[in-house]
Amino acid sequence: MKALRRLLGLAEHRFALGGFGRDAGTTSVIGEGMTLKGELHGAGPIVILGRFEGDIVVEGTITVGQGGYVDANISASTIVIDGVVRGNMSADTKVEIGSTGALTGSVKSAALTASEGATVKSEIWLERTAKPEPTG
Repeated sequence: MKALRRLLGLAEHRFALGGFGRDAGTTSVIGEGMTLKGELHGAGPIVILGRFEGDIVVEGTITVGQGGYVDANISASTIVIDGVVRGNMSADTKVEIGSTGALTGSVKSAALTASEGATVKSEIWLERTAKPEPTG
C-alpha cells in the first residue's frame, strides 16, 4: 500500500495516510474526478483530491491535495492546502499552504505557513491558545 501511495504522490507525512486499513485514524478520501456538495462533519483525517462545495467541520486534519478544489467554510484542527480553497477557515492548530496551494478567504488559526509559490488572498487572524497559569 505504501508503494501505491508513493506512486500516486500521496506521501504519508503530507496527507496523514498512515491509517488506511485500520479502524482508528482511517483516512477518508474524496478522489480525483469526484464532486460532492453539502455538509461534511466528523473526525479526520480527510483528503480531498476532487471537488467539494459546502461546509466542512472536522476534528482532525483536512488536506486539499494538488488538483483538489474546495469552495467551503472549513473548521478543523489542521488544514493543509496544496490545491485551491475558497472560503473561511478556522484551524485550532495551524493552516499550511503548500507551493501549489491557493487560498481566497479569511483564516483564523494559531499558526499559518505559506510556502514559496503559494497564492494567498486573505484576511488572517493568528491567535495563540492561552496557556494555563501555573499553580502553586
